[in-house]
Amino acid sequence: MRRTLASLALPAIALLPAAAHAEDAPEEIVVTGRGLDRSQSDPVYAAVTIDSARAAASASGRLEDVLSAVAGFQQFRRSDSRSANPSAQGVTFRGLGGNASSRTLLLLDGVPQADPFFGFIPFSAITPERLRAAQVTRGGGSGAFGAGAVAGTIDLHSAGPDDLALLEARALVNDRGETELGATLAPDLGGGFAVLSGRWDRGQGFWTTPPAQRVPASVRAGYDSWSAALRGVAPITPDIELQARVQAFDDRRELRFAGARNTSSGQDASLRLVGKGAWQFDALAYVQVRNFSSVVISSTSFRKSLDQYRTPGTGLGAKLELRPPVGGGHELRLGADWRLGTGRTQETAYNAGTGAVTVRRRAGGRNSDLGLYLEDTLTLGTLELTGGLRADRWTVSRGSYAETNAAGTPTLTNLFADRSGWEASWRGGARWQLAPVLALRGAAYTGLRQPTLNELYRPFAVFPVTTRANAALRGEDLLGYEAGIDLTPGGDIRIGATVFDNKVRHAIANVTIGTNLRERRNVDAIRSRGAELDIAVPLGALRFDGSLALIDAEVRASGASAALNGKRPAQVPKLAASATLAWTPAPGWLVAGTLRHTGMQFEDDLQTDRLPAATTFDAVVKVPLGQRLTVVLRGENLTDETVVTRNQGGSIDYGTPRTLWAGVSVAIGR
Repeated sequence: MRRTLASLALPAIALLPAAAHAEDAPEEIVVTGRGLDRSQSDPVYAAVTIDSARAAASASGRLEDVLSAVAGFQQFRRSDSRSANPSAQGVTFRGLGGNASSRTLLLLDGVPQADPFFGFIPFSAITPERLRAAQVTRGGGSGAFGAGAVAGTIDLHSAGPDDLALLEARALVNDRGETELGATLAPDLGGGFAVLSGRWDRGQGFWTTPPAQRVPASVRAGYDSWSAALRGVAPITPDIELQARVQAFDDRRELRFAGARNTSSGQDASLRLVGKGAWQFDALAYVQVRNFSSVVISSTSFRKSLDQYRTPGTGLGAKLELRPPVGGGHELRLGADWRLGTGRTQETAYNAGTGAVTVRRRAGGRNSDLGLYLEDTLTLGTLELTGGLRADRWTVSRGSYAETNAAGTPTLTNLFADRSGWEASWRGGARWQLAPVLALRGAAYTGLRQPTLNELYRPFAVFPVTTRANAALRGEDLLGYEAGIDLTPGGDIRIGATVFDNKVRHAIANVTIGTNLRERRNVDAIRSRGAELDIAVPLGALRFDGSLALIDAEVRASGASAALNGKRPAQVPKLAASATLAWTPAPGWLVAGTLRHTGMQFEDDLQTDRLPAATTFDAVVKVPLGQRLTVVLRGENLTDETVVTRNQGGSIDYGTPRTLWAGVSVAIGR
């Protein structure tokens, strides 16, 4: 597979300069490195755009912090990618949770980024400084790769030479001696360009364990991660450009106890051909090679109890979208996409007292999805109408679970029956521009999500709770409605308010079935109703951005899961809010503060353990010293709020304490 990676993208990148010179047409060729323009249907749905200027106000410099500017954005836990178990970094909106799998589709230049085995997002591999913008759409989707977007879509767009200096580099250190190093090189190559970037974060970490619960085996949440990416873009004809990308990352963390190491790594490659002529098209192919490992340390003997030493996963995918020139105020999108994910967990369990091997496990399988979709948007004066259909052929195959004893003798072998089927989804809506400053919108939609290989086949333990896999899980189905109002009272001021009612049937949740024992099960549904408010107010050198989400989510359950009926899903707050005030008195200057609040959450499905509400304040100051050098000061959680990220029977973990950063950045060229 590593040869496949190289054969897919590296030759294409190497040939980009030649491709850039191949066409000697007299007309001007504009290379953007972007996909097709945003669909005309986008304003109908609850969408928010985070540009690079807004991302610059992030005090942690991490993507999950940037995305938290949109209230309701949620990972399974409150920890960021320096102190969380990577497998807990699934993404969702609107309280449509239940476990750590992503229910929001996250794309980078059109490519899905979720791990093909677990479904988590490798946030340490995607750094904000490489991005031009992030478009966040809450609610279901039936467009490209729409299977899986039951809670929304996050569309990340890479930065190009128009957004970057020729050479940028930065170095920061915090008050714990941790470091952040990064650099980007973005040269023009003939008629195209390339962007080479890298980042390295490392540090001893902070104490996640409260002082009263520390033991000699307790350690800080140390981390060491790097990522590198090479992206090239070249014109093929005046209307067609080729985009190629390769990236690699490695992320290592140690959590709570000495030896409790978690790693995730990957190598990705993609090719994209974008045509912007009369017949617009977007053709894409990608490959992902990922791996994960985790060591569980007993909290009583402080010895290794489980070594999930290897969980390789491979993701393959492709997409073709056409936009024919139908005219007459129409925009027609026709497309097909395909995804294949394979993976297998390999682990060894130990007696935490003696250290002897007790069992060896192997489990995994293959999931695939072939989707066909169309969407038509019609503009009739001040009224915009849109409707889309999607059909998905899904398969769950080659599932297996096997155990052997310490001597290697098989003790259990389960081969699960293959499953497949077709499922349809749709979305539609309207937007009416009542006045230059006022628009009304409404939408309804359905969606689907397959269970991940992790949910189907891999058990896991977070002391003292063990969670079983369930190979019989069925997919999730969404039915949702929303209505909203958009105000643009003047200049670039934008105010958007949305009310929604979303219901995910057959939602997959970690259901308590015994003392310290859970199992992944389909509950009847998770229903979430609420309201969202997004405000952007630029006033000269000042800019205010605010976001608020009020969420009333509850589980509908019966039968063996009846104890969950009427309860709030695990890890879902009722209130989330974010507000950023930024001041740019002159080019290159920035003074910004961000206030963020997350309401009380329950750790577990039975609502026995609480995570208290938390309010944090962050700040960023950038002061240019001449044209090339800038001093950067950042402060995370300046009030030193205690953020509880885990509470399992009184066993507590904390989030990021007050952290002060200082450093410099250098920009040369352009």
